[in-house]
Amino acid sequence: MSRTFLFLLLTISISVGAIAQASAQDIDRQTSPPTHATAVPEAVSEEVVAAEAAIAKSDWKTAESTLAPWLAAHPNDAQALFDAGYVADAQNRLDDAAGLYRRATEANPQSFEAHIELGMLLARQNKTADARSELARATELDPGIAGSDVKARAWRALAQIDRADDPAKAASDLTEALKLSPESIDDTLLAASLADLTGQIEAAEKAYRRVLVIDPKSAPANAGLAHLLIARRQYPEAETFLRAALERSPDDTALTAQLATVLAAQDKAEALPLFQKLHTDHASDAAITRMLAQVLADAGDAAGSDRLYTKLLADSPEDSDLLVAHGQNLIRQLRYADAFAAFDRATRLDPANGDGWSGLAFAASRTGQPSVTLHALTQRSKYLPEVPSTYFLWATAYDTLHDKAAAAVYYHHFLDSSGGKFPNQEWQARQRLILIENKK
Repeated sequence: MSRTFLFLLLTISISVGAIAQASAQDIDRQTSPPTHATAVPEAVSEEVVAAEAAIAKSDWKTAESTLAPWLAAHPNDAQALFDAGYVADAQNRLDDAAGLYRRATEANPQSFEAHIELGMLLARQNKTADARSELARATELDPGIAGSDVKARAWRALAQIDRADDPAKAASDLTEALKLSPESIDDTLLAASLADLTGQIEAAEKAYRRVLVIDPKSAPANAGLAHLLIARRQYPEAETFLRAALERSPDDTALTAQLATVLAAQDKAEALPLFQKLHTDHASDAAITRMLAQVLADAGDAAGSDRLYTKLLADSPEDSDLLVAHGQNLIRQLRYADAFAAFDRATRLDPANGDGWSGLAFAASRTGQPSVTLHALTQRSKYLPEVPSTYFLWATAYDTLHDKAAAAVYYHHFLDSSGGKFPNQEWQARQRLILIENKK
């Protein structure tokens, strides 16, 4: 099984199950009418009161027509600016809303509501750095009558933002949220995924199992626990768990993909038809297509596998892992020159791709380029340990270049490490050593 395939085994459950997605309650906009949260309430104009009455009825047109002339005459009214931003946000005019929320924070830097709603909006727009700044500011402010639950919402949103780049910080954010409001199932799921990311596997497993006691059909919890079992290569246990989970949720694509992954890891024939069905049902899912391509390659269908890789490369021509897999299929089909080109491109795109250098070394040896073989092996050794096959490539490349001393050293390395697993190459190595060492 290739290193690339093993990587996919460990990640597909997350990519398909979407455990990492932020929960709707933490990132979506506040759907209830605005509750003003400034520490020191200011006098509110009749126009703003009327606009907020319209907002409470979701009468955006009336609210907007009421606020527009008031803001034209009072451009620094923080509460009116916030309300106008809220109205624009509700109508999905996100850039207008962001501008109005920002003006509200400038007019009143202590406005908790303006900072948190601006942060939430920016998070939905994937402007994470700006979102984080606004939400962090919100956590420093008094939420006023909005209460601690709303402030906890800011901490939860921060945890979702920090999750990708700093899971330890995300865990701290979540802890702050839990000081202000009770723990929810979404909190437990987030805590589990953060524990997984920070290597606290036992804590992650306990958290997922706690969710499953409450909701046995929880898709994130089932996928998360299966991911842990797969990561620890507990394939039989993962298979039993996934089959049981699929009995409860037979149409769950993530769990089906994970079961296919586990079956493939155990070299079970059932994996191939399962991946084929998944691919038929989800032809546009690149992760499933990649897995099917690898399973086909492992089953000996290099041509069928490569048709899938070729399609994937059409959409992602600079994906070095796809190029390596494509090159490996070309090697299996004895198309060495084409394989050389694929591996060469892969290593140019990603000089740290050890599998790419391995493939290039082999393709170069088969196309009569011993100097390139040596260069590729030198680069490969920076990222991967030597194995019997690479020792043999070193030896034959030096032998071809008439560097007999170096060739002899590597032939000996090969024989010392091969353990009888490569009888043809071992016979060749011994014959060459007889000739080389007799000439010394």
